[in-house]
Amino acid sequence: MSHPLRTRSFRLLFIGRSLSLLGDAAIPAALSIAVYLATGSTGDLALVLACAMVPKLLLLPLGGVAGDRFNARTVALTTDLVRCATQLFVGAELLSGTPALWQIAVAEAIGGAAGAFSMPTASPLIRGTVDEAGLLRANTLMAVVSSTARIGGPAVAGALVFTAGPGWAFVLDGASFAVSAALLAAIEVRHVPIPRRSLIADLKEGWGEVRGRDWYWTSLIAHAVWNGAAAVLMTLGPALFLRDMGGKGAWVAFLQTGAVGLLLGSLVAGRARPRRPVLIANLGLALYALPLCLLAAHAPVAVAVIAYGIALAGLGFLNPVWETAVQSAVPAHALARVTSYDWLLSLGAMPLGYALAPLADSAWGPEVPLAVAGLMVGAACLATAAVPGVRNFGACAAAPAKNVTATTEASA
Repeated sequence: MSHPLRTRSFRLLFIGRSLSLLGDAAIPAALSIAVYLATGSTGDLALVLACAMVPKLLLLPLGGVAGDRFNARTVALTTDLVRCATQLFVGAELLSGTPALWQIAVAEAIGGAAGAFSMPTASPLIRGTVDEAGLLRANTLMAVVSSTARIGGPAVAGALVFTAGPGWAFVLDGASFAVSAALLAAIEVRHVPIPRRSLIADLKEGWGEVRGRDWYWTSLIAHAVWNGAAAVLMTLGPALFLRDMGGKGAWVAFLQTGAVGLLLGSLVAGRARPRRPVLIANLGLALYALPLCLLAAHAPVAVAVIAYGIALAGLGFLNPVWETAVQSAVPAHALARVTSYDWLLSLGAMPLGYALAPLADSAWGPEVPLAVAGLMVGAACLATAAVPGVRNFGACAAAPAKNVTATTEASA
């Protein structure tokens, strides 16, 4: 089996995606600092973040259709250029010394819309540049880079913010998208075209591919619950640590241990060959219940930190295994639409967690929402073991989906 990096197209794709992931990882910290310094208002920061998130959620299904109708390379290249322009614009606004909030919000909304079309292309790009046998290695490489970016991104943002200013973080991110677009222009990506039909017909076919695979849609529910629980932890965790569990240093150690666990889980996934990959990955994801319940019980800080590292290792293991399973089992002509529904459910659950966590905290204290979130994520992930498709997914993963039109099955 040849290594995916020996394939020119994947090698260039990997370099471009790595640079853009590192640039993106620096943006959340830089954006929050920049907007707060410019306005002094957390409400203004929430507005900017909402402007980036709402268009992304609304347009994700359309992004999936575009990724299947057109070559994923073309869509990704176009969105990279758009995001390059928006990030450079925000960087220039911040460097001017008198940034206008509404202009930054509009730029982030345009960037969020571009992200809705870019995200569903990730799987088709890998599947279109790597042979079937190399998919797990390729997805592992991407997961390792993503995990590494999560560790190094905040450090890069901090160095830029405190030396040159937050605007340079956006300039760096814009430059990474420019390089990524140039590399995409130099590669070839296999593409299976779909017949020209109405937008509604394309959306229905994509949803049929999701609905016809019990292992897929039940896992999506579990993954959405996980993301909602993660939003609860990210909302209540900082205050809990600052007030009762060791302060800022302990919270940073908590997050960094999770990032290291995420990286280690990704590395393990590259070597593991479980007979039931979806089942094992979902069971690993259930480990997220540990830190949530331990924090709710006011366990020692060291125990909670270690538990979070273990929980994020479960996520790191799931990501490449799940991507490989989806790329192997879903027909190439529907892959972007299917993954767009994955992103939609996962991202859509997070605002719900952000909204409900403070309300539950004010009514019962942080212990109740943390415990409930832990029990929910554990139950949802463990419950997938009762689904026949999850248990049996393995050698017959690429079997045609049930309840899918004859045209779709023939294309597969």
